[in-house]
Amino acid sequence: MSQVNRLSKGGRIDRSQPMSFSFNGQSYQGYAGDSLAAALLANGVDIVGRSFKYSRPRGIVAAGAEEPNAVLQIGSSEAAQTPNVRATQQALYAGLVANSTNGWPSVNTDLMGILGKVGGQMMPPGFYYKTFMYPQNLWLTYEKYIRKAAGLGRAPTAMDPDSYDYLNQHCDVLVVGAGPAGLAAALAAGRSGARVILADEQEEFGGSLLDSRETLDGKPAADWLAKAIAELQQMPEVTLLPRATVNGYHDHNFLTIHQRLTDHLGELAPLGPFGQREVRQRLHRVRAKRVVLAAGAHERPLVYANNDVPGNMLAGAVSTYVRRYGVAPGRQLVLSTNNDYAYRVVLDWLDAGLPVVAVADARSNPRGTWVEEARARGVRILTGSAVVEAAGSKRVSGARICAIDVHNLKVTSPGEVLDCDLIVSSGGYSPVVHLASHLGGKPTWRDDILAFVPGEGFQKRLCAGAVNGVFALGEVLGDGFAAGAAAAADAGFKKVEGSLPKAEKRQEEATVALFQVPHDKPTARAPKQFVDLQNDVTAAGIELATREGFESVEHVKRYTALGFGTDQGKLGNINGLAIAARSLGISIPQMGTTMFRPNYTPVTFGAVAGRHCGPLFEPKRYTAMHRWHLEHGAEFEDVGQWKRPWYFPRAGEDLHAAVARECKAVRDSVGILDASTLGKIDIQGPDAREFLNRVYTNAWTKLDVGKARYGLMCKEDGMVFDDGVTACLADNHFVMTTTTGGAARVMEWLEIYHQTEWPELKVYFTSVTDHWATMTLSGPNSRKLLAEVTDIDLDKDTFPFMSWREGKVAGVPARVFRISFTGELSYEVNVQADYAMGVWEKLVEAGKKYNLTPYGTETMHVLRAEKGFIIIGQDTDGSVTPDDLDMGWCVGRNKPFSWIGWRGMNREDCLREERKQLVGLKPVDPHQVLPEGAQLVFDPKQAIPMQMVGHVTSSYMSASLGYAFALAVVKGGLKRMGERVFAPLVDGRVIEAEIVSSVFYDPKGDRQNV
Repeated sequence: MSQVNRLSKGGRIDRSQPMSFSFNGQSYQGYAGDSLAAALLANGVDIVGRSFKYSRPRGIVAAGAEEPNAVLQIGSSEAAQTPNVRATQQALYAGLVANSTNGWPSVNTDLMGILGKVGGQMMPPGFYYKTFMYPQNLWLTYEKYIRKAAGLGRAPTAMDPDSYDYLNQHCDVLVVGAGPAGLAAALAAGRSGARVILADEQEEFGGSLLDSRETLDGKPAADWLAKAIAELQQMPEVTLLPRATVNGYHDHNFLTIHQRLTDHLGELAPLGPFGQREVRQRLHRVRAKRVVLAAGAHERPLVYANNDVPGNMLAGAVSTYVRRYGVAPGRQLVLSTNNDYAYRVVLDWLDAGLPVVAVADARSNPRGTWVEEARARGVRILTGSAVVEAAGSKRVSGARICAIDVHNLKVTSPGEVLDCDLIVSSGGYSPVVHLASHLGGKPTWRDDILAFVPGEGFQKRLCAGAVNGVFALGEVLGDGFAAGAAAAADAGFKKVEGSLPKAEKRQEEATVALFQVPHDKPTARAPKQFVDLQNDVTAAGIELATREGFESVEHVKRYTALGFGTDQGKLGNINGLAIAARSLGISIPQMGTTMFRPNYTPVTFGAVAGRHCGPLFEPKRYTAMHRWHLEHGAEFEDVGQWKRPWYFPRAGEDLHAAVARECKAVRDSVGILDASTLGKIDIQGPDAREFLNRVYTNAWTKLDVGKARYGLMCKEDGMVFDDGVTACLADNHFVMTTTTGGAARVMEWLEIYHQTEWPELKVYFTSVTDHWATMTLSGPNSRKLLAEVTDIDLDKDTFPFMSWREGKVAGVPARVFRISFTGELSYEVNVQADYAMGVWEKLVEAGKKYNLTPYGTETMHVLRAEKGFIIIGQDTDGSVTPDDLDMGWCVGRNKPFSWIGWRGMNREDCLREERKQLVGLKPVDPHQVLPEGAQLVFDPKQAIPMQMVGHVTSSYMSASLGYAFALAVVKGGLKRMGERVFAPLVDGRVIEAEIVSSVFYDPKGDRQNV
């Protein structure tokens, strides 16, 4: 097909580089520099998709991120599929394959299109809730067909061959948007010497300057644009990110930027010099001292009858296609507007040698510079009028223009129907306030521009240009430069002065408010007037929502779907809010806006995941002694990503035999455990003690240097979520240990509370889990063995239980902690991980005379359970308090500051006597091992469903005790010592057990204190 709508000259495209592509199986041709949308329009493609709800034919409306209809599926193979790509944001490349996301059997002839003819009556807001309630047995059938009819793109099923990554960055000034305001801001900040990042979502920097008909210093605006970009490129501290959407604004000036690195080059990223594909997309995670928001504004369409028929477009978008891409998306143009700036499209259309049928201006006497120029060029201007209805089904064929009363929202004349194939409209401009609102900032309504602008910000940011309600080009440049200079100065750099090019001055008339064009029929009876084109939300639907009691803006949004999906209300929100406000009889500011949330535009899962896929999604972590464990036949289990030795079987041994042998070795002589995986967090600062007091259940104010203490952590609800030993290294310096699987979440939890609840406390956290390797020696001969390889005095009086010492072990500087998780005399030797293997091997060599035996996690579990020591996540499940665990001794009930969980722990429900409490279980048959997780009952003869009173948390056969034992949580268990419980099993057996103390071995603790 020839490019029927391609102009013979003009645009920023490279006509010497034709490119073939396909859409819905049909081959077309465009040029390098085209967007996919521009190429489709150039080839006369009218219908690009079907609407979400009514399956009405839809065409391209806009030219940027605000495009609601041209949301396509890209890719020729299953592996290359990318769903929901806006054609306006996809650069054309040779061989591009695109398809519409809906429409059957084709997008041009869709059988579901009949819904578009009767949908207003059959599918009002809340249709699914009102219609598919009964009969209940057909719900699954309903769901199947509803899901088939709805939705946009299709997720690929094949492995993605491309790679993605993310980059953490810091800058002094981040400028969002590279239009005139953003460029000026970047120049000002860059000239000050600040480190600047400039990000813009388009293929080229320039924004409105890329298709502007205005001049700067008497020359085309594009000339100044080229000079500005060249200067920025020469600045060493300035980073330029094209094709990069700032999609989220988060706490503490943390922003995420989604950059499409190679999407414009092909459906797969090109191969690099070493045969691997280049990175396709990157997610920049930026921490900025100051942010300048120069995101611009979106042109608002007018809401009139049949405004969704292909051939209805935004005025500014048509100018973009004409001037930037050399494409005229029609032949006979009608403009409907309420503002002066929209007349730009009239002049651009005339410059392209095409006829303007008429302009319908809602104002009574427009006299702006561009208006007068249009009049001078013979354009027919109908004042006090608007397009009230578009004619046509699959393409605009005419426009009905009537005189209207804007203030009373009435049609005041029969009007006339003009033949045309393109209706362009402009209802003013809506500043892009999305990013400014991501942290909860409420936009502020301005009557002078009939739009919301960013309100007071909680962030360290400034706004410039159109997003700030400034629209004249000269003022935009000045506003941007001032914001960039101020941002750099606030970040600690010199404030620069500089001259800016002069823009031509234009006379402009005020804009009149027109959020919905009236029709001579009531809104509910008139042809559909679409407000949100992506989600098929009509003016009638919004009015119905308010009549049915949905008065909150958020309720209106959810009932009608206004601003849902990838659109995020870019085109429709202000018109929708205005219609709802008028229907409720309140003002637009009273109606307010919905909450804008990240992402501003869609981000691929690939960019979110980065390189965290395959083996990097769940990385395997190894201790410094892993090679030794392999060489000595260890079996491993995964614990919090770590490969931990599970047990060390000898020839002919199974798990149970190996564990029995390892347990006996520890109890009789000495065993060695690789405990390097325990979480270790270095805590420093003058308020470290106070912080520990607040996060642990027990007191830490008086812990002396050289001592260690066991502590419990609770969540806000009073439930235990981690435990560990923390040692005092100096007055303001501690090292905290956590469970292996809980290390990351504890670190995050500490940071969250410090940053959000107690930022006044001077305390700092550093994860040192990987820095220190830990070797635990346990058993009655552990002191003798360690004494042979250390210069530390191990005498029990000088080195008592729950203390630590510093010295050398096997010639290596070490911290040695005398703590025990087995109930035996134990020492935890911590050395720098780089030296750990050598120390381990020397300990093993020295321990031969003591029958030193390596043991794994399974033996550790048995030994600790014999002592009644809990494992978080096994003996706890997020529903037990310290008192439930019979660990009230570890609760500081008189601490001056209410620690985390104190109020939760003292709720009425947490004080019930019949709560599940940790106890020991001794099976009546000493050889029967209770299955872990087995449910417990008091009466085994109950009818099913039986009343469960608890469950088994840990269960083992003990070689040391000579019988099976278990830990369990039982309702009121601490007061039921000596009573019996029963565990009915799925195979019909019932195991009877006696409730006993949870401490089975050495209840007085003599062995660990020896």
